[in-house]
Amino acid sequence: MPVWDDLVGQERVQTQLAAAARDADALVTAISAGTEAPAASKMTHAWLFTGPPGSGRSTAARAFAAALQCTSPDRALGGEPGCGFCEGCHTTLIGTHADVEIVRTDLLSIGVKETRDLVRRAQLSPAVGRWQVIVLEDADRLTEGAGNVLLKAVEEPAPRTVWLLCAPSLEDVLPTIRSRCRHLTLRTPPVAAVADVLVRRDGIEPAVAAAAARATQGHIGRARRLATDEAARTRRASALRLPLRVDDVGGCLKAAQELVDAAAEDAKQVAEEVDTKETEELRAALGAAAGTGGRMPRGTAGVMKELEDRQKRRRTRTQRDSLDLALTDLTGFYRDVLALQLGSSVAIANEEIRPDLDRIARESGPERTLRRIEAIIACREALDRNVAPLLAVEAMTMSLRAG
Repeated sequence: MPVWDDLVGQERVQTQLAAAARDADALVTAISAGTEAPAASKMTHAWLFTGPPGSGRSTAARAFAAALQCTSPDRALGGEPGCGFCEGCHTTLIGTHADVEIVRTDLLSIGVKETRDLVRRAQLSPAVGRWQVIVLEDADRLTEGAGNVLLKAVEEPAPRTVWLLCAPSLEDVLPTIRSRCRHLTLRTPPVAAVADVLVRRDGIEPAVAAAAARATQGHIGRARRLATDEAARTRRASALRLPLRVDDVGGCLKAAQELVDAAAEDAKQVAEEVDTKETEELRAALGAAAGTGGRMPRGTAGVMKELEDRQKRRRTRTQRDSLDLALTDLTGFYRDVLALQLGSSVAIANEEIRPDLDRIARESGPERTLRRIEAIIACREALDRNVAPLLAVEAMTMSLRAG
């Protein structure tokens, strides 16, 4: 199966990347043979993938990285790089290729120290592959200082190093960095294409796949999770009941508290699964005495404190992500309400709660619905500015009540 099969509804982007992979293959082949490199090439050393959440930015970057590392013998016979079966493709896609570094963060930002480590790695020649590839899935989370560190590496790249940056939009990346990258824009995949992938690749029942794809409006990852995870469906159903519970001030405050508590519980569950294991592994590496309460060697308190700080930042990120997911579902609710109020022919995402949508649509007008959507957007922006989650969500629920 070619590496491009994971790209859903991105035919234009796939064509561009496949052409660049062919030129990259010809370039490396010419260098290895000591012959003259092709004069014109669609390959470049830095790429920026942008698109809305769920469009497959990181999937496209990984597929391109795999095509760059493809070692299929069919290439010599005119075959396309990116076969999906050779060692280069396979190890890249599963994340074990020695010359492909895939960087994602579960924290709120990527700092200077981590970026400097990446820049040092980018200066190395490929060890076993054809290119040294750095896939930065969260380029929008680079701090300003980290962005300036990265800029130098993008300006003066090593001969066979490729940077693949992913971000929601161009505005999320420093202008000085994006001006030095080739830009590819991905679109939200069609709902039918996402449903088809869930059926073919994950073996999900067609009716369930169609409902999940419609509910998430083409977000591949969320659709897969919604179709396969009962807990995800329960959380979503709870979020979609919130507009029905804001008839009075008490209901607004209670609904806000429950939404924040649910996000905090999600963060706690992730922490319980990961933090204990991380802590014990670090304690063992530092030579702690056996047992959870074993005595730590002297001089290791700073290292343990650094791990605790990282785990705290991860819990904060997890809670925010969970809240943001609920807010996205709320936005979809009011989007459906607005479509009904305007008599739009657009498909309703939340068909399973059609009676509730009809009731809200009858009881208010499009202007109030738009103000409610703006309140949800304002809540998301407040969370991005580190406003206390409960305060931000309470302000939103009160605005939803007022309309």
